Amino acid sequence: MAFSSAAVNKTNMTSILLLLGLFISSLNISGAQSIGVCNGRLGNNLPSEADAVQFFKDNGITRMRIYEPYQSTLQALRGSNIELTIGILNKDLQGLNDPAAATDWVQKNVRDFPDVKFRYIAVGNEVHVGDAETQYLLPAMQNIQSAISAANLQDRIKVSTAIYSGLLENSFPPSNSAFRGGASSFMIPIVTFLVNNGSPLLANIYPYFSRVENQQSISLEYALFTASGTVVHDDSANLDYQNLFDALVDSVYAALEKAGGQNLKVVVSESGWPSEGGADASVSNAQTYYKNLIDHVKNGTPKRSGAIETYLFAMFDENEKPGEEEERHFGLFTADKQPKYQLNFN
Repeated sequence: MAFSSAAVNKTNMTSILLLLGLFISSLNISGAQSIGVCNGRLGNNLPSEADAVQFFKDNGITRMRIYEPYQSTLQALRGSNIELTIGILNKDLQGLNDPAAATDWVQKNVRDFPDVKFRYIAVGNEVHVGDAETQYLLPAMQNIQSAISAANLQDRIKVSTAIYSGLLENSFPPSNSAFRGGASSFMIPIVTFLVNNGSPLLANIYPYFSRVENQQSISLEYALFTASGTVVHDDSANLDYQNLFDALVDSVYAALEKAGGQNLKVVVSESGWPSEGGADASVSNAQTYYKNLIDHVKNGTPKRSGAIETYLFAMFDENEKPGEEEERHFGLFTADKQPKYQLNFN
């Protein structure tokens, strides 16, 4: 499958949308059931929340991640087959240190929607070492878990948090990886929480950023899954790495093992590549990355076999997303729902 940018006429657009629907529907077979898509809302020109949900339905996408409890999104998801990861913003963590507030949050955003298929609650997203939110994260997770358990939903909905690669140190080679702060890392009790509740760790994995920040030591081919042969050998683990995605995921697994989470599963809660706006950001590179990522996650990593539940970031470009220019160009579609990529696949 290959995406290419194009301005297309109406006839070609119809063909492309048909191919896209067939492509995404095919993600639900042949071991690729693990693919979902993130639905960010940081834009002033995005489809309405209800229209965005309908777009997911029309294209056969059965897993969605949102970053806060948009009521219109939840309403539109009623009775659908879309499994939802619902987020809690970092700025709201402190308030949820109050058990009553956590119970109220679960009532309004989960229990009031019994016909929505909730999968995960992501309490916080990419909380950084040194941020004030680190002190509020675990109590918020515990209180949300208590509210979920009180509603007898603990077997259906798992409570976790989404981390990023910056929480790891000594991550090359992957087996050396550990959470920053060692035994005093705020992640250690969170790992214990996940173990005790049978929840996975959500991890945002971006070979793109690792590549552009380390262009002298990381090749573009290694980041795009296109390097051939053994690229990196991890002597300590006796494992070979042919792409950066596997190395980053296994770095998270190695850190979990050192923190007592040997049996935890990692869910890749975001991964993507921008089509413009920065170094190595192009439609060609993005199409290569998304195609290879979708193909690759069916099979696992050198350290852990089996399909990797993975969420593509993101459905639409977000023109108000903060940060560098490339942050606003991660969409599989433009904000007006036009495909940025043409798909060719067998």
